[in-house]
Amino acid sequence: QVHPVESGGGLVQPGGSLRLSCAVSGTIFSIYDMGWYRQSPGKQRELVATILGGGMTHYADSVKGRFTISRDDAKNTVYLQMNSLKPEDTAVYYCKASPGSGFYGPDYWGQGTQVTVSS
Repeated sequence: QVHPVESGGGLVQPGGSLRLSCAVSGTIFSIYDMGWYRQSPGKQRELVATILGGGMTHYADSVKGRFTISRDDAKNTVYLQMNSLKPEDTAVYYCKASPGSGFYGPDYWGQGTQVTVSS
C-alpha cells in the first residue's frame, strides 16, 4: 500500500519560509509523479506544484518564483520549499502520488499538513 506522509507545516509570519516534506512508503517511488496541493476553508483543493519522475516541474501562477518543488528518490521524499509566504498561502497542504507515464494504478493522497501564515 502506497502511503504518503506530509510534515513540516506550522505557523509562520508573512515573508517567512517553510519546507514541507512528503515521505512515501510502500512502492517504487521513482515511478510516481508527485504533486503538492492545498485547500483553504470554503475553497476547492488546488494544484500548487508537480514534479515528474524525470524531474520536470510545474507551478501554479500564484506560487511561481516563491515555491520550489524537488524530490530525492533515494529517500522516497518530495519537498516543497516555500519562501516569501503570504497570508493567502494559508491552507492545508496535501501530497499526491500518481503513477507516471507508462504505469497504471490509483492516485494516493497524504493526510495533509497545516500551513498558517499570520502575524
